[in-house]
Amino acid sequence: MPTGVALEFAIPAAGVALEAGALIRDFYERGVATEYKTDVDLVTVADRTSEKLIVERLHAIFPGHGIYGEEGTRDHLDREYRWYVDPLDGTTNFAHGFPVFCVSLGLEHRPGGIAANEDGVLIAGVVYDPMRDELFVVEKGKGAYLNGKQMHASQTDDLAESLLATGFPSRSRHENPNIHFYHEITLRSHGVRRAGSAALDLAYTACGRMDGYWEFNLNPWDTAAGALLVLESGGTVTGFDGSPFKLNSREVLATNGKIDKEVITLFENMFAGRDLDPIPTPQEFAAKRAERGR
Repeated sequence: MPTGVALEFAIPAAGVALEAGALIRDFYERGVATEYKTDVDLVTVADRTSEKLIVERLHAIFPGHGIYGEEGTRDHLDREYRWYVDPLDGTTNFAHGFPVFCVSLGLEHRPGGIAANEDGVLIAGVVYDPMRDELFVVEKGKGAYLNGKQMHASQTDDLAESLLATGFPSRSRHENPNIHFYHEITLRSHGVRRAGSAALDLAYTACGRMDGYWEFNLNPWDTAAGALLVLESGGTVTGFDGSPFKLNSREVLATNGKIDKEVITLFENMFAGRDLDPIPTPQEFAAKRAERGR
C-alpha cells in the first residue's frame, strides 16, 4: 500500500481485491468447471464466486454505493457512487491455464443531477494480479501506485520505438476490424502484445511497461480502474479520434501521453484508407528477406 498517502476509497477496495484475488488464485490452482456464455465467451465458477465476494465486501464497507458487475450484479445504480466490478478479467486465459488475469474495481462519482446516460468522474481504482502479487491502486488527484511505489507512464516519444498492447473480441472476431490495426501498428512500432486482459494492459501502460494500448468493444468494468491508472500516471485515455474517453465507449486508446498524436493520426489515415501498407505475398516476403541477407 502507498505510505504517507491517504487514499479514501482505493485502500479499502484494495483489501477486497486482494481477498478476491486469493480466491481466484486458489480456483486456478485447483482447476474449475468452465461454461460458455455464447459460442466462445467463457465464464467460470471463479468469476461468479469472486463477484459474489466482492459485492458482499463492498456493500459492507461502502453501504451507500451502487455496484455494476460483469457477471450480472446491478445494485443501486441510482446512487452517487458506483463501482464497476470485473471479478476476473482474463477469463479465457484463466480457463486455459494461462496465468494472466486480474481483479479490477473502478469507482465513479455521479453527483446529483447527472443524466443517466452521462459519465460521472472516475475517482478511484484497483487492479490486482494474483499470480504476480502486483497491486495497482489509484485515486484521482493522489497518484497511481504499484505495490506501494508511485508509478509513471513511459517517456518514449516515437511510435517506432514503442511497445503497445491490444486485444481481440472473444466472439464475432470476423466482424472486428482490429486485425487491420494490428497489422499497421506492428509495422510501425517496436512490437504489439496481446495478453488477454484489458485491465492489465491499461495498468501496464500506466506503469511504463507499455507505451500504449488500444482495443475495440470494451465495457465499463474493463476500463474504469485502468483508465484512471493511466491518467494519474501522466498518460492519456481517449477515443481513437482523440475525443474524450467515455465509460460506455466502444473503443479506447491509452498512451503515455507522448505518442498519442502519432497514433491518432495513424488511426485517422486507416479509417480513411490512406497510407496503408499492402500485405506482401509469401514470394515477395522471401525476396525481401533474400535481399536483406546479401
